[in-house]
Amino acid sequence: MSNFRNFKMVDYVVYGRGSFNQLDEILTPHRKEGAPMVFLVDHHFENEDASATNSIVSRIPVRANDKVIFADVTYEPKTKQVDHLAQNLKEEFGTVSGVIGIGGGSTMDLAKAVSLMMNNPGSSADYQGWDLVKYPGVYKAGIPTLSGTGAEVSRTTVLTGPTKKLGMNSDFTPFNQIVLDPELAADVPVNQRFYTGMDCYIHCIESLQGTYLNEFSKSYGEKALELCREVFLTKETWDNENDDKLMMASYAGGMSIAYSQVGVAHAVSYGLSYLLGTKHGVGNCIVMNHLEEYYPEGVAEFKQMVKKNNIEIPTGICQGLSDEDFDKMIDVSMVMKPLWENALGKNWEQLITRQKLRDLYQKL
Repeated sequence: MSNFRNFKMVDYVVYGRGSFNQLDEILTPHRKEGAPMVFLVDHHFENEDASATNSIVSRIPVRANDKVIFADVTYEPKTKQVDHLAQNLKEEFGTVSGVIGIGGGSTMDLAKAVSLMMNNPGSSADYQGWDLVKYPGVYKAGIPTLSGTGAEVSRTTVLTGPTKKLGMNSDFTPFNQIVLDPELAADVPVNQRFYTGMDCYIHCIESLQGTYLNEFSKSYGEKALELCREVFLTKETWDNENDDKLMMASYAGGMSIAYSQVGVAHAVSYGLSYLLGTKHGVGNCIVMNHLEEYYPEGVAEFKQMVKKNNIEIPTGICQGLSDEDFDKMIDVSMVMKPLWENALGKNWEQLITRQKLRDLYQKL
């Protein structure tokens, strides 16, 4: 008997320039008496000039006892950060009407995780893995201000815990609502835009060349790849159209891995993030630079994109690490079984030994 995965998607999507202005109208039906909406906002916006025309913070539809929390996402979300935020909200309000994440992938992952921990006992570290979450979270909405991670559509929220970097992968994780407004991504610094955009590009390469590939994943992955090429290879100058395209590439790239998986670059970069705190997009690029053995055409095209966009990918980040450090990174990477299986097939453990992985880390 076939066993097809019954894939849980985001409930509602609004797309378009200026759609952020509809947020109040979108949230109103989900407000419960006495329970605030909590806006988790990337700390990058904390010092934003509120009088500026495009100020995001001044446009957040705060009512009555709503709370705006500027989340420090200098490093990717940790389980203790999630637990601390959820605990504080429970102590202050008992419950909340919803958690709204405004920012890049880390902020949206944080919002998804806090929403889940409002209604699930224990620590978020207890739910790192596949289908361990027991109860739906409170209402949650995601509003990306960066394009590429696919966090707005994924069924995971990637967290660094005490022993591993692994998502809370579950049907309860996806957002109830996302707002895709390309205007919000207009002022992203060039380097950051490239690294998050490459997260999407690498999703596509890994998904389209993986053993889990099917027509569902392929349809989204091919479109996202086409958009990434237009944005990072074809266009000579950055404009509004590029922001529109990259936001849709992020969405489609996220959808492409929803019914398949990512691969080697992600599995290896998780070790870098866990040990060194390397940002996800940057880590993926550092690893992708050395993956000719697995994705020869993708790596060649990636290097073209790096050159065309005048980006310098960091090198030598693993120099001077101890044997114990390498072992920690290898342990974190080897836990990512579905990623390795997608990349290399069911016999992946014969193909990727600890020594082979260590040799790869030593090149980075």
